[in-house]
Amino acid sequence: MKAMDVDAVRAFLLAADLQSFTRAADVLGTTQSAVSLKLRRLEDQLGRRLLERTPRHVRLSAEGLAFLGMARELVSTHDRAVAAFDVERRRLAIGISHLLVGGELPSLLRRMRDHDPGLLVEMRVAGTRELMQAYEQGELDAVLALRPEDGRKQGRAAFVETFSWFAAVGWERPHANRPLPLATQGESCRIRVAAVRALDRAGIEWSEVFVGKGAAILGAAAAGGLAVAVLAQRAAPSGTVDIGKSLCLPPIPPQEVMLYTALSDRRSREALRVLTLAFR
Repeated sequence: MKAMDVDAVRAFLLAADLQSFTRAADVLGTTQSAVSLKLRRLEDQLGRRLLERTPRHVRLSAEGLAFLGMARELVSTHDRAVAAFDVERRRLAIGISHLLVGGELPSLLRRMRDHDPGLLVEMRVAGTRELMQAYEQGELDAVLALRPEDGRKQGRAAFVETFSWFAAVGWERPHANRPLPLATQGESCRIRVAAVRALDRAGIEWSEVFVGKGAAILGAAAAGGLAVAVLAQRAAPSGTVDIGKSLCLPPIPPQEVMLYTALSDRRSREALRVLTLAFR
């Protein structure tokens, strides 16, 4: 058997992680058809069906799952070898809103490492106000945060985040004459404002029973059965379910996420592109 095409293996990993040929093509800076062709050739070479394709989803086959770990090791070893004589260590300090980050953070970091193993990533997860202050003081190179309502700060739209109501598996709504218990980030949080406004308009009584900062803390409160939390779909932890439709709770308006950066060098911009695409 001839040597495997590392680029094809990299395309396989991206398609498996992102569950989309189109998203994998975006990260690689190529076309969906080119990614599809690479993967077909890789599967022909291995004599194995690695990915199951449907009109809406791409998922690992049993053989693809068995190949996944070895594929990661192959690409990682290749990238380390290529970077062996690259003495330049680029530092990239990134701030991400704590409303956007949940249990998928390890996967996000792995994608950045796989894209550029020589990149030294410094990541800060905090509230938007704190991140923007650090950015303006030169402590951060880039920030991913919800679009501010005043719209004064200049940034680029990166993606749209959807939020919903999450509670512990098996959680039951209190009796109809008791208010809906909420876990929020406090009155200054714009997602809290949107959530309680939607409840008020729907005529649903609510009560704030837990206050914490960040999706991880609110997700823990929801998973522990303390309250219902409004979370980004990606940030909801295991042990929670979206109860919005089943309890007829009002939808939360989607939020546009902005990328703020003044970096112009190709290496940094490519790393940020991989990060934002991983969020989509």
